[in-house]
Amino acid sequence: MPRDLPVGNGTLLVNFDDQYYLRDLYYPHVGSENHTLGHPCRFGVWVETGGENGEGGQFSWVHDEQWERDLRYLPETLVTDVSLHNPGLGIRLDCNDAVDFHQDLYLRRITVHNDHDQSRQVRLFFHHDLRISEHDVGDTAYYEPTRRALLHYKEQRWFLMCAGRGGPATPDGPATELVDFGLNQFATGTKGVGDAEGTWRDAENAELGGNPIAQGSVDSTMALHLDLPAHGSAVAYYWVAIGQTFEEVTAIHRAVRSRGPETYLVRTSDYWRLWVNKEQFDYNDLPENLIDLFKRSLLVLRTQVNENGAILAATDYDIAQFGRDTYAYMWPRDGALVAYGLDLAGYSGLTQRFFDFCHRVVTKEGYLLHKYNPDQSLASSWHPWFENGERQLPIQEDETGLVVWSLWQHYVRFRDIEFIKPLYRGLIIRAAEFMVEYRDPETGLPLASYDLWEERRGVLSFTVAAVHGGLTAAAAFATAFGQDDLAQRYTRAAAEVRHGADICLWREDQNRFARMINRQADGSWDVDLTVDASLAGLFQFGMYAADDPKIVATMEAVRERLWVKTDVGGVARYENDYYHQVSTDIAHVPGNPWFICTLWLADWYIAKAGSREELEQALDILQWVAKSALPSGVLAEQIHPHSGAPMSVSPLTWSHATFATTVLHYLDRLSETEMCPTCARPVYSRDHTAARAEHEHPSEVAAS
Repeated sequence: MPRDLPVGNGTLLVNFDDQYYLRDLYYPHVGSENHTLGHPCRFGVWVETGGENGEGGQFSWVHDEQWERDLRYLPETLVTDVSLHNPGLGIRLDCNDAVDFHQDLYLRRITVHNDHDQSRQVRLFFHHDLRISEHDVGDTAYYEPTRRALLHYKEQRWFLMCAGRGGPATPDGPATELVDFGLNQFATGTKGVGDAEGTWRDAENAELGGNPIAQGSVDSTMALHLDLPAHGSAVAYYWVAIGQTFEEVTAIHRAVRSRGPETYLVRTSDYWRLWVNKEQFDYNDLPENLIDLFKRSLLVLRTQVNENGAILAATDYDIAQFGRDTYAYMWPRDGALVAYGLDLAGYSGLTQRFFDFCHRVVTKEGYLLHKYNPDQSLASSWHPWFENGERQLPIQEDETGLVVWSLWQHYVRFRDIEFIKPLYRGLIIRAAEFMVEYRDPETGLPLASYDLWEERRGVLSFTVAAVHGGLTAAAAFATAFGQDDLAQRYTRAAAEVRHGADICLWREDQNRFARMINRQADGSWDVDLTVDASLAGLFQFGMYAADDPKIVATMEAVRERLWVKTDVGGVARYENDYYHQVSTDIAHVPGNPWFICTLWLADWYIAKAGSREELEQALDILQWVAKSALPSGVLAEQIHPHSGAPMSVSPLTWSHATFATTVLHYLDRLSETEMCPTCARPVYSRDHTAARAEHEHPSEVAAS
């Protein structure tokens, strides 16, 4: 089930699914530890419906089918904008969720609207199904009377849950102060042991048992009561403070009570609006919906980046049901391409931490391994060190090449020499030497490694392009540092890689590049001619120009053979892609549409465009992405080829990074295609709004 709404701050990440379940709660790292393991934390409502002494009422969880749900974000923020409506109960809820940008604090504001002609009591129920530190052995949940709150803890992980009633709204919005705080009802209990389902079952009769403590495999539920006038409303707040000690969480709790939870919501909204608009780009005539999705993509990207620089592929835990593993790791390839997009958008502080992370984990031999945990330890892998009786490196070499390539793009943009200095020997030169040596002396091509899809081993065109890009970048760094001998060594190696691609990967009989080749025991080549969207890498990292006839022919084959011929459209990864396959009609559905693959086609249109008119094809694809996103703006890894529903993990960090990168490539290409006939300078630059004004109103600019 996709995660429609991630909110986080780099150490705490909370994910909601499309039913508005709280499904993932990561702390103290984005991607680790998931203290729910994907189990739902429920939110329910009891509404008084009549009867003596208010005894008549009806309960409903907001994920039930009678609720109408609309899950979005407030514009330009990491604060949710959720609307819940139950016509049968005559009740509407407007919810805003956020993780404070500075403290490990999750908050929710709930504005409850009574649509009936009589006053009514409404009870809000909040359920907590934690597996602290990713297992349910030895947890404790208890009610703390002094703070009128529930606490869950195990070892150095503490969670304090509380709620309160807000004051009447002011002309400027919700009141900042609480009228009252604390729980009206609570229960702690055992779950998953024998017949015990959990305390959430108690909520369904609107009365919680009040058990004050439970240990082992436990959950808890709490309730807050609100009295609503006829056709009136009331505001409630719910918050969870997270820390490593009792003192930490109670200090956060005191601050929330003192300042008011509204203060935290407002300051978090203000912070993210400032963050996402830091560069003040001139978007030219880019449609408003694409600008919105560009900003949303940057914000979603930020939720998936750990404070220590780990860029997580995805944090949707549901994928674990297929192979008991997740995407919550740092793949150097994904990270390098995400960092490239973030650098284009101006977020060098984030990307510096990523490159530092890579510097810390690169092996002494100079290669990066399959993937890493957020704490920099080596992550799980299915790549063997030994196969067919021989030793082999369990690597995807494109990951090493792309980190160096991305780092050079970073340096070109920011010229942060003192940041680069400690990385030069330990990361750049070390990786470059590995890439030089890990090659076939006969062809000059890299030796076999695993492909970017992690499915096959060989000499992949994408990997060859990434290694060429990495060697070219290393040569540029060596030149910058005055080491001309190394620069020549890496330039020569890159040229040999390019020559090997011309000779071995280009297939004249097919008029396109092969996806992959493998050297056989007799010295011949086994050639994989499958059309693969990753062939776009041949131009993306600089080995070939986008308008090179070989690239044109190859990308036209990608477009013709991989475009999904349904009403949904989009580009598949490769022909007969089996991953989450839903159709065997390969002629029409070669695979499920992937956002990154579809955007690579747009990137090619952009790279070869010579005019605004030639950019229209790319703009059409950007609009396709916007149409295929969730209402919240979240992009999955892939979508269903017939329904367009999200598939696999959601959000996929790489999808959002590729969208942001493609938008920026589009804007930059605009500046190259529109030149002033008088001064021969671009009439537009996304980085400099003054450039447009100077050319559109030269007399006014001169007068000022």
